[in-house]
Amino acid sequence: MADEILEQLPLAEKTATWGTLGTIRPHLNFDAAKDAQTFFEAISGEDFDASESPANSRDRSRVCKLLVWRPRLKLGGPGLPKGVDCRVLLDLLTSRSSKHRQQIAEAFLEFTQQGLLKTLEAIIPSQYQTIIRGLLRPVAQYDAHEIQAGLQGLEVETLIEIICTRTAKQLQDILAYYKQDFKSDLEKDITCGTSSGFRDLLLALIKGQRECYSGMIDYVLIRQDSKALADAAAGGDTGHLEESQWVRILAQRSPEHLRRVFSWYQETTGISVEETMEKHFQGNFWEAGLTLVSLLRNTPLYFATKLHSAIKKAGCDPRTAIRIMVSRSETDLLSIRTEFKRRYRISLYSFIKAETHSEHQAALLGLCKGEDL
Repeated sequence: MADEILEQLPLAEKTATWGTLGTIRPHLNFDAAKDAQTFFEAISGEDFDASESPANSRDRSRVCKLLVWRPRLKLGGPGLPKGVDCRVLLDLLTSRSSKHRQQIAEAFLEFTQQGLLKTLEAIIPSQYQTIIRGLLRPVAQYDAHEIQAGLQGLEVETLIEIICTRTAKQLQDILAYYKQDFKSDLEKDITCGTSSGFRDLLLALIKGQRECYSGMIDYVLIRQDSKALADAAAGGDTGHLEESQWVRILAQRSPEHLRRVFSWYQETTGISVEETMEKHFQGNFWEAGLTLVSLLRNTPLYFATKLHSAIKKAGCDPRTAIRIMVSRSETDLLSIRTEFKRRYRISLYSFIKAETHSEHQAALLGLCKGEDL
């Protein structure tokens, strides 16, 4: 009986009891000061003098300032300054958790009086910029910038992917960083930049009011929600889709509850919620609904298929691939790797090696960590 029950559960639920499913975990012997020194040496090509004399501090600041101003002053030829080792930088960044990376940046600032991200943006090639920003920005700030880019390009899947998979606290932090960096209110920008059911769904999701699963199965509520979705699809008295009911249920109920609602819906109506969306939803609301249901059904599988698509594209879609790898590296990337191997008969690690170029390959492999045999 237990095996039969487990077979019905998504992979993330089977493995959640074993602790974090991320590929990056806190480094046991982490030393922010030592890592900051390694960064300085990799960036400058000079040995780090750990003494705290004012002269040494000024020298380190001078070196970093010169690196930052080098492109504007047209010092040296094109390409990287002599001595800069991008591989060392990427190996270190992809071996540290987000919290530790922030501590390294703080130590670097203390040693050199220069921001680490600002220094790296000035000296590394453009093809490395996306991964460096993703790794060095605080998680919520990185999400805020991805959401802003998603709103500008009306990237429906990107917006749903980020907002749907963040906790209430993470969403609050995203709202704060968005306001800080863009001097604008995210909810106001969503209202202005989107419309109809898609707008309402984003605004409902950004509030972070999704219920937590209590461990108890509420069969009465499952039937009520299933009927509410079916009635809303039928349109009631108007004969038109009642979007508000779908938005309310999809944005507020727990994933565990919704998966049971989806099953009961198909059992009672004879069609899946996806088929209903194909028939009744339109435009961005249709795309957003299908994306959200896919995420709710099996989050690791959704990201596995998304990664496959992003990496397989001609020249790769580095922004999408990097966002997923960075954002899931401390949560469920091991589950994503397993779903990837199961679906495509090749490990994610091998697929990255075969399909990506050197500038993105090192970082993606560093986040992926290993083969799945």
